[in-house]
Amino acid sequence: MFLRLWWIFIFGSSMLLAEPLLLADKIIVKKSTRMLYLSQAGEIFKKYHITLGRVPVGDKEVEGDMKTPEGAYSIDYRQFSEDYYKSLHISYPNASDEEYAKSLGSSAGGMIMIHGTPPSWSLSPYGDWMNVLIDWTEGCIAMANDDMDEVWEQTNNGAVVVIVP
Repeated sequence: MFLRLWWIFIFGSSMLLAEPLLLADKIIVKKSTRMLYLSQAGEIFKKYHITLGRVPVGDKEVEGDMKTPEGAYSIDYRQFSEDYYKSLHISYPNASDEEYAKSLGSSAGGMIMIHGTPPSWSLSPYGDWMNVLIDWTEGCIAMANDDMDEVWEQTNNGAVVVIVP
């Protein structure tokens, strides 16, 4: 009994010394490599595989073009989704995006998210990692649900999102 309590005291207390959870002040999405990076104070501390809109090359121009936007935005709210697990809303479109789409006689669109995968994908032999095999969204940034859990926990609303080609 004494040895067991000693074990719990020595090893149980080490959990109190666990590293604090880092919060990203910036999310960087690099479209060409299909990677999302979490950064704090200019240092990248996590990276994840992602997929993009069905037309992955080029900046989003108008609603329905299936492109993922490029530029600087922020996370302005988060939500749980029956269709895509968890979602972080990106503040697209900005004034420049709206102006450009208007010059083309169209709407810039909206509802661009960083989100997980549909629940039915977990039934696939690939699981929700099927996500990294093809670009399938309508302009969003998608990732495996396990990865989405981490990004959800390590970001706050207001975090900067930079999407680069």
